[in-house]
Amino acid sequence: MYTGTDFQASGLRVAIVVSTYNHSITDKLLTGSLETLASRGIEADSVDVAKVPGAWEIPLAAAVMARSGKYAAVICLGCVIRGETTHDVHINTQVSQTLGNLALECELPVAFGVLTCNTVEQAISRAGGAVGNKGVEAAEAALEMMGLLRKLPPSET
Repeated sequence: MYTGTDFQASGLRVAIVVSTYNHSITDKLLTGSLETLASRGIEADSVDVAKVPGAWEIPLAAAVMARSGKYAAVICLGCVIRGETTHDVHINTQVSQTLGNLALECELPVAFGVLTCNTVEQAISRAGGAVGNKGVEAAEAALEMMGLLRKLPPSET
């Protein structure tokens, strides 16, 4: 059985793409991700953070970073809160699909830490509140996938 749990990632570089929109939420997601990476052996100078204006811009920055070959994973953080229109649905659908496709294309962990909430209260709960910190969870998922990919047989492309 292949697993990537308890992977110590010292010596590897990680990219984080974070939206500045809803920054009171995304700042907490970023802090959670950075603290998690540090606790697992990734030095602060081995993490590059790209700040983008909103969730819509996350995939482009993530793609450039993923395709650079410099990173063992890309962690994507953002927060989209439902409004009076269906705008959030279009953003969430495109961002999630594009990031999923990017992970497959690059064979690289692309962690999805983009909150897709109905209310500000739900976002607060997921950024260090009652439901935890999804930035921590995204970093943990990236770390586990980095470990797993190092154990799986290489692809035959």
